Amino acid sequence: MRASCHRRHGAEDPGSVHSTAGLLGLARLGLTPTAVLRRARLPLTLYGAGKNFVTTAQFFAVWRAVGELSSDPAAGLTIATNLDAASLPPSRVAASHARDYREALARTARLTQLCSPEEMRITESRQEYVIEMTWLYGRNEEPPPLLVDAAFAYLLELGRHGTQRLLQAKRLELKRGQEQTGVHRAYFGCPVRFRPRRNALVLHAADLDRPFVTYNAELLEILDPQLSRKLAERLSQSSICDQVKSILKRMLAGSRPGIPAVARELGLSERTLQRRITEEGANFRQLLLQARQELVHQYLTRPDVQVAEVAFLLGYEDSNSFYRAFRAWEGTTSAHWRTSLTGRDDARRVSGTSKFL
Repeated sequence: MRASCHRRHGAEDPGSVHSTAGLLGLARLGLTPTAVLRRARLPLTLYGAGKNFVTTAQFFAVWRAVGELSSDPAAGLTIATNLDAASLPPSRVAASHARDYREALARTARLTQLCSPEEMRITESRQEYVIEMTWLYGRNEEPPPLLVDAAFAYLLELGRHGTQRLLQAKRLELKRGQEQTGVHRAYFGCPVRFRPRRNALVLHAADLDRPFVTYNAELLEILDPQLSRKLAERLSQSSICDQVKSILKRMLAGSRPGIPAVARELGLSERTLQRRITEEGANFRQLLLQARQELVHQYLTRPDVQVAEVAFLLGYEDSNSFYRAFRAWEGTTSAHWRTSLTGRDDARRVSGTSKFL
């Protein structure tokens, strides 16, 4: 018997570091989120409070940066097996409290679109349960090896945690060249095939019906309606202008994305995108300006971001172009604006303290 479970993103492709969960495990590698984002040449605002979404290309850039900064061949496994439970999104929590391993994987396949940019393709036979990972909108680019490691390790770790057994995979298939350290065989407990046509984690079919000792029916009754609602909201479309600005904010660092690049991210033709923007009473140039204006305040309120670096993060070719643009927006220099903000914050703290003296 063969069965397939998969899902697709909406056109906006929010391949994501959801609530920065993917970056929180970096400390065990001696890395910091800021260092990784700088290496990946991505906006530093992607690390912080809230839900931060990036395109698939940027998601890949983050994982490549981790691989470049860390010499540990098990870095992807380390991140996946040391995630802080408190940092996991509700969809991952729900999977860990499923009835059995099969249900946990099915939940993950259905709900992973709420927090990450991959598609789980599951094929089941009597003896094997094959999981293939596909990263949507990757433009035929191979996913970074550490990302593949982390994705498969998370799925096996999910079963080990739920069943409280040291489950072992049946086989691991990795498209990369062979590595000599043996870290994959040691962790997954199975033979590893290098350079096959796909990346795949093959589980023993008999393990899928193992019950989870972490099963929590009451918790699932609470989470399921919320997750279903969020999934529906996620799949519904916001205004095209909001989508364009969101994509521009993700793509601005080091470049000035044009209509062709944004249209590709949205899965639309350039003409259709321009028409829909016009229908909402805007134009692409205005949206680009708004995206930059909204981002610049976020950057300038962060003391770890140098003013000169902001020009790059906003996609300006040189600092002088940024300085002129900022003065036109705010009527002052970016350095003076930042100094004034610090003064206002100090005044608020003093004012707030005096109320209690």
